[in-house]
Amino acid sequence: MINTNVNSLQAHQTLMDINANNVANVNTEDFKATDAHIVDRLEISADTSQSGTDLTKELTDQIVIEDGFKAQIPAIKTQDEMTKTLLDIKA
Repeated sequence: MINTNVNSLQAHQTLMDINANNVANVNTEDFKATDAHIVDRLEISADTSQSGTDLTKELTDQIVIEDGFKAQIPAIKTQDEMTKTLLDIKA
């Protein structure tokens, strides 16, 4: 179960890396932004746009990515606490 959460965090980190690259190159001439999103099984699908960076899209994507990170943290903490409890019982 924790692997799913870790994979989700890694996928969201990849999305944030792509997003940051797009924003960093907003003023770069002839830069073609990458449009990425998570598809089935936490795989990243990325397409190169024909235009530059759309800051409106990138900023709203950052909110979605942040929420994705926040959604995984409580699940990982709960799993950690359950594992600790099991180890305490075992000891």
